[in-house]
Amino acid sequence: MKIKSIKAQAELDSRGEWTISVNLKLQNGLEAVASVPQGKSRGSNEAVYVKPQTAIKNISKIIEPGLKGIHVGNQNHLDWILNKLDGTENKSRLGANATLGVSVAAAKAAALSRGLPLWKYIAHLLNYKRSRDEFPRLFINVINGGLHTENNLDFQEYLIIPKSKNIAEAIKIGLEFYKKLGEYLAKHFGRGQTGLGDEGGFAPNLKNNIEPFQIMAHVAKTNHLQNKIQFGLDAAASNIKKPPSKLWALYKIMIQKYNLFYLEDPFPENEFNYFTFFTHKFEKKVWVAGDDLTTTNLKLMRKAHDRKSINSIIIKPNQIGTLTQTLEAIEQAKKWGWKIVVSHRSGETEDDFIADLAYGSYAYGLKLGAPARGERIAKYNRLLEIDREN
Repeated sequence: MKIKSIKAQAELDSRGEWTISVNLKLQNGLEAVASVPQGKSRGSNEAVYVKPQTAIKNISKIIEPGLKGIHVGNQNHLDWILNKLDGTENKSRLGANATLGVSVAAAKAAALSRGLPLWKYIAHLLNYKRSRDEFPRLFINVINGGLHTENNLDFQEYLIIPKSKNIAEAIKIGLEFYKKLGEYLAKHFGRGQTGLGDEGGFAPNLKNNIEPFQIMAHVAKTNHLQNKIQFGLDAAASNIKKPPSKLWALYKIMIQKYNLFYLEDPFPENEFNYFTFFTHKFEKKVWVAGDDLTTTNLKLMRKAHDRKSINSIIIKPNQIGTLTQTLEAIEQAKKWGWKIVVSHRSGETEDDFIADLAYGSYAYGLKLGAPARGERIAKYNRLLEIDREN
C-alpha cells in the first residue's frame, strides 16, 4: 500500500474547460484515478486553483517526490504532507486542484487495497457505522439561473428534494418530475426554453424569480408529485446585485407560498448579520445553508457558528483541497448539529467520488445537478451501485 508513482494529465470538464486527473500507482500494482471538478460560482475564500499545466508540473516536481514510498492507509498523514509541501493556508503554492486530486486518488487506492467500496473506506476513516436505512437525500437542480446560464433568472439553482424510502425511489421521483417539467416548458414556452444550464437544469427565460416555483408547483400537482417532493433554492447571492432587503422579501414569498424547505447562500458571502437575522426568523421552517459563506473552511465555519448564521452547510472538497480537511469540516459541522449537504461543482468530470463521500459520511443531502448529462448521470448511477453494495 505504499505509493510507487503519481502522474497527472489534463482532461476536459463538463464545460469544455481544462482540468486535471491524477493516476496514483501503488507498489502492490493497484492503481487509482481521480479527476478534479471546478466551480464557476466561487466563494472568495475558496482554496486556490492553479492553471492545469502548473498543477501537473507541481505534482511531478514536488508532490510525487514528497509522497513516493508513503503508505496510503494513513490518510491524515498523507494529507498532512500535502499541506506541508504546499506551505500556505489556501493551497496557493501547489494548487488545490493538485492536492485534492492526489488526496482523493490515495483514498481510492487505499480502499482498493483493503477490498472495500470507497464509501465504506470513508466511513472507516470517520469511524462511522451506517444503517441501510440511512442515505443522503437528493437535492436535484431542475431549473438553472445565475452564472450557470445565459437566461434572465438571478437565482442559480431551483431544487426539488424527493421524499423517499431509498436511493432508487428518490432517483425515480426526481427523474419523473424532471421529465414532466421539460414537457411542460416545451408545451407552454416553446422548445427554445428547454435548453440546459451548466448543471443540467432547464434554463428558460421567465418573467421573474418567483415564476420557476409557480411552474414547479403546477407540474408537481398535475402529476401527483406534490406530496413526494419539497422545494429548495441555491440563491448564490454573492453574484446578485439586489440588496439583501429585497432578497429577504422574495424568500419570504417563497417560504409562505411554496413551503420552501432549503435555502442556500441567501445573502452575499460577507453578510453574516443578514444570515443570522434570517436564520433566527425562519430556522423552524427552512434549512439555511452556507456555501460561499463558509467554503468548507473551519475558520469561517466557526465564525458562522458563533454568530448562529446558519443551520446547515454545503461541503465541497475542492473548496479546501484535501480529503482529511473535508472530513474535519464534516465532523465539526455534525458536532454543531448542522445538516450537511455534499455538493458537486458546475464544471464536473465523470468522477463519481462525491457520491461515495456523501454516503460514507452520513451526509443529510447530496447535490448532483439534474438527472441529465453524462457527468451528472455517472454520480446517480454510482448511488444505485452503492445501494446494491450496502
